[in-house]
Amino acid sequence: MAGSDSSALTRPMAARGWWQTAQSAWLDWVQARVTQQGFRRWAAGFWLTRPLVRRRASQLFDLVSGFVYTQVLLACVRLDLFERLAAGGPQTAEALATACDLPLRSMQRLLDAAVSLRLLRERSDRGSGRRYSLGALGAPMVGNSALASMVEHHAALYADLRDPVALLRNEGVGSAMSAYWPYAAYPKAEDLPARAVQEYSALMTASQPMVIEELLDAYPLQRHRCLLDVGGGEGRFVAAVAAKAPKLQLMLFDLPPVIELARQRLAGLGLGPRVQLHGGSFFDGALPQGADIVSLVRVLFDHDDEHVLAILRAARAALPAGGTLIVAEPMAQASGAQAMGDAYFGFYLLAMGRGQPRSAAALGALLQQAGFERVRSLPTRLPLQAGVLVAQVGPAHSGSH
Repeated sequence: MAGSDSSALTRPMAARGWWQTAQSAWLDWVQARVTQQGFRRWAAGFWLTRPLVRRRASQLFDLVSGFVYTQVLLACVRLDLFERLAAGGPQTAEALATACDLPLRSMQRLLDAAVSLRLLRERSDRGSGRRYSLGALGAPMVGNSALASMVEHHAALYADLRDPVALLRNEGVGSAMSAYWPYAAYPKAEDLPARAVQEYSALMTASQPMVIEELLDAYPLQRHRCLLDVGGGEGRFVAAVAAKAPKLQLMLFDLPPVIELARQRLAGLGLGPRVQLHGGSFFDGALPQGADIVSLVRVLFDHDDEHVLAILRAARAALPAGGTLIVAEPMAQASGAQAMGDAYFGFYLLAMGRGQPRSAAALGALLQQAGFERVRSLPTRLPLQAGVLVAQVGPAHSGSH
């Protein structure tokens, strides 16, 4: 990527020397011991290693029981527990059982589980008995329609993950999740009927806000004249940009049936005259010109490298000399969230039957291959939700790439 020290890639083997050899030998020795039942029992009882063993055991059990934890969260979402507690304050198990139409014992079981996961918090205020309020992880769910939509959507994902080995062998072909991706079933995606794209488009619209917030905080779009949002679905991003940068001209490009959904949504928001709508496919034709910045929000990770390059080259051809491209999506190897990219999105996209998670470095390499220059990564407040890359078109842009 631009600005990086390319010589750093040639240094590691010489610089590591004896230290890496010793470190590797130590790790091999530790691994050999840990696989032995007798050593594990000894380590669990020895005062110096006991805390580490217990922590690792807890982490491993979290992996084993993770599906149950997600179902506790799903039950809370479907029963509107977080919204009920936000609106009504701390409540008793009896009151919540009545409101949610659950047997009291079942509600108590759910509340205990949610408390253990820090979704809820138990309160024992003097004279009021046991009541429950929002916990540290439940409070951010209030009003968070994007996250709630993802939680609901996981029902289809988990159906495909019942047999992960079969999913890997079939590479997602025939999965329940692939039904959300109707475009692959049509030789010409722009000919899709509106009903075929409606469900997937609604899901993307609901889940976009987490990425949108990171992009708007990371980059000042108001410095530009005209934005073209490519693959922008029903227009949630351009609607957010319209409020953030009132003087910015706006264009939206997506498949014709998706554009019709966007037309209805933007008209309902009073933004119909503000946004120019263009229908087409970025694989089969040129993108509309006239913008000095193109955005790709949660678009690239749905595609393989060949199709990503086609999208990037189409964006480059649409931009003038000195134009800007901005890419925002969840990225692999994100700081403090490595499992999100390669584990969660790796299998999520496998079940979808298309796409792959990429690191900022991998995306940067594709951007340069497509002819962009000065590729840089912008810091985001929550790397777990999205990374942001910015790239430029050089002054000698000819549009021939």
